[in-house]
Amino acid sequence: MTTGNYVPRLLPHHHLPKVCVAVTGTDPVEMMAKAEALARDNSFLEFRLDYLTRPALVLPRIKRFMEYRPHVMAIATCRRAIAGGKFRGSVASELDVLSKAAAAGCQLVDLELQSAVRCKPEQLKRLRGRAAVIISYHDFRGTRKLEETLEKMRKFPADFYKIVGTATALYDNVTMMKFLEKESDRHSLIGVCMGEQGIISRILGVRAGSAFTFAAISADDKTAPGQMTAQDLRSTYRIEQVDAATRVYGVAGDPVAHSLSPAIMNAALRRENVNGVYVALHAKALKDLLACVREIPIHGLSITMPYKEAILKYLDNTDSHTAKIGACNTVVRAQDGKLYGFNTDATGVIRPLEQRVTIEKARILVLGAGGAARAAVYGLKERGAEVYILNRSAGPAQKLARSARARMMKRADMKKTSFDVIINATPVGMGNTRESPLNENEINARYLFEMIYDPAETRLVKLAKQRGLQVIPGIEMFVHQAARQFEIWTGKPAPCDDMLRVVTLALQERAAARNGAKEKEKRIS
Repeated sequence: MTTGNYVPRLLPHHHLPKVCVAVTGTDPVEMMAKAEALARDNSFLEFRLDYLTRPALVLPRIKRFMEYRPHVMAIATCRRAIAGGKFRGSVASELDVLSKAAAAGCQLVDLELQSAVRCKPEQLKRLRGRAAVIISYHDFRGTRKLEETLEKMRKFPADFYKIVGTATALYDNVTMMKFLEKESDRHSLIGVCMGEQGIISRILGVRAGSAFTFAAISADDKTAPGQMTAQDLRSTYRIEQVDAATRVYGVAGDPVAHSLSPAIMNAALRRENVNGVYVALHAKALKDLLACVREIPIHGLSITMPYKEAILKYLDNTDSHTAKIGACNTVVRAQDGKLYGFNTDATGVIRPLEQRVTIEKARILVLGAGGAARAAVYGLKERGAEVYILNRSAGPAQKLARSARARMMKRADMKKTSFDVIINATPVGMGNTRESPLNENEINARYLFEMIYDPAETRLVKLAKQRGLQVIPGIEMFVHQAARQFEIWTGKPAPCDDMLRVVTLALQERAAARNGAKEKEKRIS
């Protein structure tokens, strides 16, 4: 006999939504207020009862909530501290809370393996008569022994087996996905890797066979390291559309969490109806990244710091332009698995400049001698510009000037020399508004092209505006180099206007969040 509107057996798991949003709270009122706000747009919630000091007090509210929302599917979780949760009670009291949560209308309950081992078979049978049971296991140190863990779990009859690892390298995601691909036909599995390096498993796990994935309400409400927000999973990564045919693209670097490439590229894929998803790959080692590219398999990669030069020797081929620059920011994986390298940084410089000046015979100063500077120098020389190079250390600048047939510039001569364009290809000023590679009296040009796009107004940009220069913002280079990458990967024209709009909005949100944090700090201090 069942109570209320509770249905004891679930639909097959492919009918479940792909995203389950974890709901926390410091007290029952806060928890239910969050659930109310979520319920309209999210039909699948997890009540983290272990976040409450007295979980039983929220159950009457959950009962009312579930009765009025027949469309909502809910998991009750009361994870004990031994398994990474916050519940301090015994296994018996955990079972009591989960049973009462099932009676209150939660269709699923999550019981960790450590608790299941200490239950009597009839206790588990009774619990499973009331709700669908997820047996879960969390490994906070690695992604190891997945098959062995599943074997241990299978001793306890359940509707779902949830195995969560921690990614210490990108390849751990591959390990998890291969496990899901192999076992998900025989069992209903949920599989994910925690941590920043495991973020891709939260998107690609469902493609490999995970019944669903977990998300946070907001960045402040994460219930596991590396958990993404439901908003990001749905709107940026279109997780509801991710399937076995979805092509995977990504940005690889160290660090990479700050990258706006996923926002801009996923917007382009969505706009052009490409069944693809673009993810951030935090690669702490190049070999780790390349193993993932081959195994996942990844169709296209944006390469960022610090791998633009190091990746060249692992590529099967590059175009002459990329070989000359000695840096690659775009990789294509062909159908035969071969890796081809391109450099679109030069396009990112040329396209915005062409809209404003005649590049041929223009006097252009490039600050820096790294990968971005080299791309700019070669790209401009190919179009007949008169290129000058100024760099903090003379050695790399001399080498670049010789190979590109450009000229060296001395810092001492800057005050009395003028240019059509000055391009900042150094990282000075990235992430701050204090540093500038030039002093105000050294900025003598018609245009300043600032390659840095965050912050939108660097100290150099501020000084240039005071001098009356027209500024080409770094956001334009970012969009144009990304647009060229998109064209190389998909063969479709890139929706540049959409890409620019998305990245402008993302930068405004980021700046607002920073200002908000500063205000909060002021109030606290």
